Amino acid sequence: MTDATPPGADPILPDTKDWTWVLERPCPECGFVAADADPLGVGNAVRATLPRWRAALERADARERPRPDVWSPLEYGAHVRDVFRLFDERLAAMLAEDDPLFANWDQDATAVAEGYARQDPVVVARELETAGEQVAERFDSITAADLERPGRRSNGSEFTVRTLGQYFLHDVVHHLHDVAA
Repeated sequence: MTDATPPGADPILPDTKDWTWVLERPCPECGFVAADADPLGVGNAVRATLPRWRAALERADARERPRPDVWSPLEYGAHVRDVFRLFDERLAAMLAEDDPLFANWDQDATAVAEGYARQDPVVVARELETAGEQVAERFDSITAADLERPGRRSNGSEFTVRTLGQYFLHDVVHHLHDVAA
C-alpha cells in the first residue's frame, strides 16, 4: 500500500492501456465519440464539465472509493485537474513549436507522489476549475489553420491539434462517467 492509498483500500493498478484508440471508435464505457467532438469547441466543452466536477467534489462521499481498487471522486478530480494542466502545456507547445515531443507523464506515479487521496476536495475543486478555465482559453485561441499542427507523445503516438483536443475531451468526459457525475 502506498501512502496515497486510503486505509483499507487496495492500491490502484496502473493503467497501461493506450487510449488513443478512442480517436477511431466510440468508447464503450462512457459512450464518447471523439470524432464527433468539434475541435474548435473544446474550450466550451471543457467549461460545460466544470459544474459537474464541482458537484462531484462537493458530495459527502467525495473521498470514498466505490470499490477498494477504484479511485474516489477526489482522486479522479485531482487527476483531471492535472490533465487540464498537462494538456494546456502540450497545446501551448503545439501552437508555438514545430512537432514538439511531449515529456512522458506517468499519471499513476503522479497520483502517488501528489497524494491525491489526501488532498482537500474544496481545494481540488477550486484548482480544477482554474486549470479548466486556463486550458479552455488555450483551446479557444486555436483557429482552423492550427488544427493540423502536429505533436508527439514520448511513446511515439502522433497527434494534431484536432486529435489532441478530441482525445483530451474523452479523458475529461470519461472520468465524469467514472464518478457518476
